[in-house]
Amino acid sequence: MEEPQVKPKNGLFGFIKNVLDFIQNYFKAIIFLLICFLFFAYSNSASVNNANLMRIDLKGVILESDTILESINKASQNPNIRGVLLVVDSPGGAVAPSLEISMAVKRLSEQKPVVAYAAGTMASGSYYASANANYIIANPGSMIGSIGVIMQSLNIEELTKKLGVSEQVVKAGDFKEAGTSMREWTKEERASLQELTNDIYDLFTNDIMEARGLEREKINEFANAKVFIAAKAKSVGLIDEVVSIEDAKNALVEIAMIKSPVWKEPDLIDKLSKKLAAQTKSEIASLLFGVKAY
Repeated sequence: MEEPQVKPKNGLFGFIKNVLDFIQNYFKAIIFLLICFLFFAYSNSASVNNANLMRIDLKGVILESDTILESINKASQNPNIRGVLLVVDSPGGAVAPSLEISMAVKRLSEQKPVVAYAAGTMASGSYYASANANYIIANPGSMIGSIGVIMQSLNIEELTKKLGVSEQVVKAGDFKEAGTSMREWTKEERASLQELTNDIYDLFTNDIMEARGLEREKINEFANAKVFIAAKAKSVGLIDEVVSIEDAKNALVEIAMIKSPVWKEPDLIDKLSKKLAAQTKSEIASLLFGVKAY
């Protein structure tokens, strides 16, 4: 005769009982995982204390600078860290955070060697952020440059007319609506926005020329917003060498004059989060792109 099955209790007490049963059944596994966590945490702490080199990643669109500035400050304030590898794979982004990172890299490079490595894309704002490194190295297939500035907006005036939508505006200042998407810009607004764009471009190019020792007379060769493959970027002076990331690491070791290099390991949580992010990107890519070349 089949024994009747006991159904789990419902409600709060049932939930607590199920949790306690789970802990009891898997107590050894939980202790094992806790020991592993403490072991890795201790190992990571020991690695941090002995490390003399540090890697900082600049990846994705640059919309803020707080995260990477925190890493740069840690490298700057740690006397054991004698060199930094800045690994870049970013299409650029907003002007202000890119400039903030650029200034932080400059300050760091005046304290200890900084080698910037273009792992995929080092363009526009991300090149700006990297330009003050002591040495710039690129993967042979990386995209470098795009030194230029753009300001753009949609003109949805005709669409709003078809939809029967109109705008009401109260403003103080002739150029308060400059850049609006609700209508075509006036001649004066366009001239004002062009002046602003030119000012940002001058700031960008002047800093690049100073950082890289480039001549103003050749500005159209390297700062016309063109994107270069690594070898051509080297020929116009934007980078110093075209090799692999291992070569970039070795170059940093040599520049920093380190006999026994020890790289600072990322925190365990950072490792797990980066791995999860990479797996997520891979899964999304596999869904979006049916044709692959492996």
